[in-house]
Amino acid sequence: MSNAYINAIKSRRSQYALGKDLPLPQEEVTLLIQEAIRLSPSSFNSQSSRAVILYGSQSDLFWGFVKEELRKIVPGDAFATTEAKIDSFAAGAGTVLFYEDQDVIAGLQKQFATYADNFPVWSEQASGIAQFSVWTALANAGIGASLQHYNPLPDAAVAAEWNLPASWKLRAQMPFGANKGGFGEKAFIDDEQRFRVFA
Repeated sequence: MSNAYINAIKSRRSQYALGKDLPLPQEEVTLLIQEAIRLSPSSFNSQSSRAVILYGSQSDLFWGFVKEELRKIVPGDAFATTEAKIDSFAAGAGTVLFYEDQDVIAGLQKQFATYADNFPVWSEQASGIAQFSVWTALANAGIGASLQHYNPLPDAAVAAEWNLPASWKLRAQMPFGANKGGFGEKAFIDDEQRFRVFA
């Protein structure tokens, strides 16, 4: 099958060997991330997704917050491995922090009470779509990335450092940068286990 979108998705892979250099100017990377999120669908067109885009020392600061929180809970004899992993994320050019605005969700729950229980679920779906959109857009630009979930460990420190609204809830973190490593073959389960087609 030859399809531009499918080919774009194929280029999206987890990259854990990141470098500081980017193939595009920082301003273009920012616009790419913003446009990918802006064009991502959300229930009732709620546009509940928010993002904080950190570069250079600001990205390093974020991963420093994560490392210090992990230091409190990871046993000392195991911390070296944890520290190396966090340092690999900080080795990138930047990090996207993905948030969902809880005020938007609460407003929809009030406005459409029949669906109130669904809006938090739909918000998570919107966040996932935004994350996937950004990840694919970065991959197509030759920028490596991976998706991480260290929330809620650094949430309070991050909100205070960058003066973020209390209604923003951190959902994921995406370190990105130059591709410094290759990609292995990706394995897939058999289609018979995954799909049912009726015609």
